[in-house]
Amino acid sequence: MQLSYSALLIGGSAGLATALATPAIAAAPGVMDVTISIPRLKVAEYHKPYIAFWVEKPGASAKTVAVWYDHDMKANEGTKWLRDVRQWWRASGRSLTFPANGITGATRAPGTHKISFTRAQLGALAPGQYTLLIEASREVGGREVLRIPFTWPGKAGAGGRAVGTTELGTVSVSFR
Repeated sequence: MQLSYSALLIGGSAGLATALATPAIAAAPGVMDVTISIPRLKVAEYHKPYIAFWVEKPGASAKTVAVWYDHDMKANEGTKWLRDVRQWWRASGRSLTFPANGITGATRAPGTHKISFTRAQLGALAPGQYTLLIEASREVGGREVLRIPFTWPGKAGAGGRAVGTTELGTVSVSFR
């Protein structure tokens, strides 16, 4: 009888510890929202840009979190222009197999778009200072890279922004 009572106490203690720890985990922001503006350019031949999003930390490997390109082209032809997104390609793109599960998306038309990354999509980022890089490259067009520093884990309401000059408009990051 005493043995059962001890087991009940241990189980009860573990349950209490779990219940007390859960609100702290739930309170930490679990989503990084990125709002990106793709400007409408007045050019003779317009193509939607290929855009890559990746996270870097000094001394660590870059982690691609999204890449928008023409992934539906026959014979996977859209991948041959991914190397034109040069900085991303050198940082982590060339090591990926395409289409890449969970990160591949279609190109986007001019306008404002929102993409959200969960804790799981960001991977096991250790606490620290990071940079979100966004690079856009357009056929018969230009190329532009924006950098937004952030602290992980993010605090609700915290974030940052950067403003492009040609291929990208305003890009902002927030945590919730």
